Amino acid sequence: MTDAPDTVFSPDAFSPDVAIIGAGPAGLMAAEVIAAAGRSVAVYERMPTPARKLLLAGRGGLNLTHSEALDAFTARYGAQAPLFADLLADLSPADLRDWAAGLGIETFVGSSGRVFPVQMKASTLVRAWLRRLEGLGVTLHTRHRWLGWDEQGALHFQRGDGTETTVAPRATLLALGGASWPRTGSDGAWTELLAARGVDIAPLRPSNMGFEVPWSDHLRERFAGQPVKSVGLAFADRRLKGEFVITETGIEGGAVYALSAPLRDAIEREGWAALTIDLMPDLPESAIAKRLRRRCAESLSTFLKKSLSLTGPRAALLREFTPASELSDPAALARHIKGLSMVLTGVRPIERAISTAGGVRLAELDGSLMLTRLPGIFVAGEMLDWEAPTGGYLLQGCFAMGARVGKGVLGYLGAESLPGLPPP
Repeated sequence: MTDAPDTVFSPDAFSPDVAIIGAGPAGLMAAEVIAAAGRSVAVYERMPTPARKLLLAGRGGLNLTHSEALDAFTARYGAQAPLFADLLADLSPADLRDWAAGLGIETFVGSSGRVFPVQMKASTLVRAWLRRLEGLGVTLHTRHRWLGWDEQGALHFQRGDGTETTVAPRATLLALGGASWPRTGSDGAWTELLAARGVDIAPLRPSNMGFEVPWSDHLRERFAGQPVKSVGLAFADRRLKGEFVITETGIEGGAVYALSAPLRDAIEREGWAALTIDLMPDLPESAIAKRLRRRCAESLSTFLKKSLSLTGPRAALLREFTPASELSDPAALARHIKGLSMVLTGVRPIERAISTAGGVRLAELDGSLMLTRLPGIFVAGEMLDWEAPTGGYLLQGCFAMGARVGKGVLGYLGAESLPGLPPP
């Protein structure tokens, strides 16, 4: 490796037992488990401060996990449900709430079943967590960008001032995130470094993202930014009730994110996908048609408002996607109200997505999340090839992976016992 002329290159005076690259939920949870067992741990983060993505996710209230039954919870991980059934045995949603309580963070269950800190802040939890890690002896090195390995197999970093350093730990955990929200530090650059070592990586794709819809100028100008509440959404064999937001380019929001994986896959195959919207999920089609037959001389918008309380964005969507010839036919209009077909023509870019699908294929790992072709190198978090909807499932998955990989690292180092999380 040839260094730039103005680069200072020096090894760290101290190399820890374990180096963790990435200060997100998975990396910090693993650091806690490992340090609690008495091992020296150093965490390296490319950004100026740790847990950037966790803090960003918690701006409107940190959704830590979900309170639904564990079998239903596990099913949210789709094809990877067997893996997460195993991981959640190490750190369940109830365990995560107990862990937060140990940090002094009381949680509550919202009306949707989601679990939040009472203070609705991520910053309070992160500060308390960092204090605990500091008390366990974990050292944090910010502004350290991982460049790969040197010829001797040591980890190679570039510091924020342009100087470089190497670290030679006994074990390494990579928890670098995916490629969504790159301003938080997760830009997916690690894919090239691991691929060069022969690690099989599924292409990174957006997950929990918005979709593009070719709006009319009228709808875009009048309704972009407005929520569409209390509607039903359906695609393929999945149905749910929720809300979404009309954007300049299409749609986004919680109900859309819950269907984002199959919608994305369909668009990748066909170039489009038809999302079905029930504008009035609490009223049967027959009752809607009966009310629509009472229309007299009043305008359609006035009649829909008076007879069905159908106004604003929902009424605008009905007009947008119903053929003009069917707007005056009560039976046809009722069918569209209960099953409006919205054609999605594209997927929003990965850097605008909430999370990432793809990454290190699970076949590359053993049960402790160590790369089988690179002994001593572990991987956790969003770097792995899995995805889950929003609602607490993403964070719970990362925390559980951190707990599992922490135990795996201890086992690799020869710990006599594999402890769980430290008591609160």
